[in-house]
Amino acid sequence: MPSLIWKNKKRRTLVPATLKTEAFINPTSTPPKNRLILGDNLAIMAALLPEYEERINLIYIDPPFFTNRKFSARVGRDEDSRKPKEWKMAEGYQDNWENLDSYLDFLYQRLILMHRLLAPDGTLYLHLDWHANAYARLLLDEIFGQDRLINEIIWTYHGPSPIKTAFNRKHDTILAYTKSKEYTFNVDDIREPYHPNTIKTFNSSKKAGFGKTPNLKRGKVPEDWWYFPVVARLHNERTGYPTQKPEALLERIIKASSNKGDLVADFFCGSGTTAQVAAKLGRRFITTDATWRATHVTLGRLAAKKASFSFERDAASPLPKAKTVKFARLEGNQLFLEEEYASSLAYWEVDQDWDGKLFKSSQQAILPARRGAIPQTLLLEGRIGSEICLRAVSIQGERIQIILKK
Repeated sequence: MPSLIWKNKKRRTLVPATLKTEAFINPTSTPPKNRLILGDNLAIMAALLPEYEERINLIYIDPPFFTNRKFSARVGRDEDSRKPKEWKMAEGYQDNWENLDSYLDFLYQRLILMHRLLAPDGTLYLHLDWHANAYARLLLDEIFGQDRLINEIIWTYHGPSPIKTAFNRKHDTILAYTKSKEYTFNVDDIREPYHPNTIKTFNSSKKAGFGKTPNLKRGKVPEDWWYFPVVARLHNERTGYPTQKPEALLERIIKASSNKGDLVADFFCGSGTTAQVAAKLGRRFITTDATWRATHVTLGRLAAKKASFSFERDAASPLPKAKTVKFARLEGNQLFLEEEYASSLAYWEVDQDWDGKLFKSSQQAILPARRGAIPQTLLLEGRIGSEICLRAVSIQGERIQIILKK
């Protein structure tokens, strides 16, 4: 079988990350069943192998596309979408590579570990575009076997384009590979209504469909080309994180290739769409990213939906140092955000019984995704300890903290 060869191609020796738990968010169990991890996913996956090898039911990844671009995150509020030069921006992530060899080696090492982590009946979805999807397919053929490709899915969308010398590039490619011939595919969970014209045709003629009449009420299985609007057109979902994917796209994938209670993983989590949709659909999740920007966007987004999860990091990936700032005050059993911080925070949270070790976030206030101000009060419920720890992250990604005495 053909395979890709590049300089020094070989499977690397695994060096597992040392994982450090920073916080429990809305914990309903100890530790929470879901995990958000900051750090290099190669080292993180190596650390996960002893516990999760062949136990992850579905993996979706949306890695760098080999665009050789630098992406910025949009952090401004109530800005004119037609005037991008006036947008307030922050650092997003880098998709820069020395050459194609370095990109392929990056992807290859990680796909090998994902294959090991995937359950025998599991499915991997790899989301790329025209820059590298052809190379990625050969890598997946080598690792999974060419007979394990079940779909090449085209996600098509609309939007402006600067291209004047070729057709506008308005689709991504999602390659779906299974670990074995026995895999999860919930066909009835993803059916969609037939087009009204199709229903009209079958109702008007018995000869329609060459004598075959579909179950029009049940609906059809979607084709392998999908139209979903990009997030730029979905104002209620937008986090400002670059290349964010729509929830409807992940909802179809998760419904099709996992069941309630299953474990879903995304090792390039970006804005956290996979984890958010997995939690909404009753799945467990492990989600990781190498950047603090992606991690704190995901943390705030999940906390806003009251998801329960642990926040961890590779010891080799330090958090930005938290400055001690008195950004809120306690009156009775209620916390009040100081006015001067109301316009600068992405979220703030409280551990109302601080033990000086593990932060247990029981209440959070999150900046709404589109419009509106961050909530300026938090009501403490249940046990309140002698010390209360407050933490916050600004829209620029800076961390602040204060400990209040009861």
